[in-house]
Amino acid sequence: MMKRTARRTLLASAVAAALTAPAAHATVGYFQHGYGDRAKAMGGAGIAYPQDAIAAATNPAGMVLVGDRMDFGTGIFRPVRDTDIVGNGSLGTVDYDPNNDQNFPLAHFGYNRMMSPNLSFGVSIYGNGGMNTSYEKPVLLFTTNPAAAQGVDLMQLFVAPTVAWKFNDSHAFGVSLVLAYQRFKANGLDRFDNNTFSSAQGFVTNKGYDSSTGAGVRVGWIGQLTPRVSVGVTYATKTFMSEFDKYKGLFAEGGDFDIPANYGIGFAFKATDRTTVALDVMRILYSDVKSVGNPGINAFQAGQVGRLGASNGMGFGWDDVTAVKIGVAHQYSSRLTLRAGFTHNTQPIPSSETLFNLLAPGVIENHVTLGATWKLNNGGELTVSYFHAFNKEVNGSGSIPASFGGGEANLAMYQDAIGISYGMPIK
Repeated sequence: MMKRTARRTLLASAVAAALTAPAAHATVGYFQHGYGDRAKAMGGAGIAYPQDAIAAATNPAGMVLVGDRMDFGTGIFRPVRDTDIVGNGSLGTVDYDPNNDQNFPLAHFGYNRMMSPNLSFGVSIYGNGGMNTSYEKPVLLFTTNPAAAQGVDLMQLFVAPTVAWKFNDSHAFGVSLVLAYQRFKANGLDRFDNNTFSSAQGFVTNKGYDSSTGAGVRVGWIGQLTPRVSVGVTYATKTFMSEFDKYKGLFAEGGDFDIPANYGIGFAFKATDRTTVALDVMRILYSDVKSVGNPGINAFQAGQVGRLGASNGMGFGWDDVTAVKIGVAHQYSSRLTLRAGFTHNTQPIPSSETLFNLLAPGVIENHVTLGATWKLNNGGELTVSYFHAFNKEVNGSGSIPASFGGGEANLAMYQDAIGISYGMPIK
């Protein structure tokens, strides 16, 4: 009885941590490079190589392969952003510091139960990603107040109840209902809060936090092609979200900020009895969400898009992203497993779109990752992960229109994160 009570207390604490910790960061665009510390330590690869009860975030088919278990973890993410304006007619050349908020907590939780030898039901709770800037001194192209608080904060949280089943010893299929919550605020954008630039004046900036909810579906399959080779595929629909009503004059389609569809294929190869290599290729369709993919101020002045908040209003100009993730797991001993990996993704922000992206400089392209799992005497497992995202610069090219004084907006960022999680079999 005491053991059951302790387990329930642990479960409640883990769920609460995952639900309350924000995930305001940008790695692969504004998605995470991986989900769960084991996958994160392998460059995010996991479509064909599930390792814990967070597997549904990558491929729901993996849940029936990980068995009865619970996993939860936390960590710290630290992005270092750098932006500047060069050669502007009004401002000249100015370096900016958007790092007033710099350290962000991370959390995740997963629980999976085998209902029969071939059927599982579980839930994975995780942060998808986000965007955050908080300027020490405001960019005066966006505000008339030199003392204004300026920046944006977006967080996204997912709860994915998942059913997965094995057709036979070689093939597994899974489906998740992806329930999403997101929260957003923007400050210091008053130069755009007028009828010239916005279709809903008064709903652009300084409205405090607003939230939206929505849902989508993720499906996946994993096949064991040979004793040493498995392949997996996954597809997530667009997550259709309710509008940010307080920011219906900022985001296209009256405050709409859906979460883009994405899909991928993965391979896992058991190179030796102790070493597995995993490779994933993912595609994220940012351009299909107008508030993210529509071009910005230059396209507006050319008559190619509408005002902020309009049905075809200005956006951040992000391109679709392809991410390649490769990782290796090596069982060093009966207790210790070592992991390493690398992620490369294409650049979402064109050089012509850097002005608006002073608010969301998600320019990262390359990550290196490390981690390990240690099996404990009580049957539990302690996992640690670390990643470093290398500094990437995107310098503007025709990014600031002449009506704003011309010149260029430049973006740069590097990142570090460390995570720790605990997993255990459940009975």
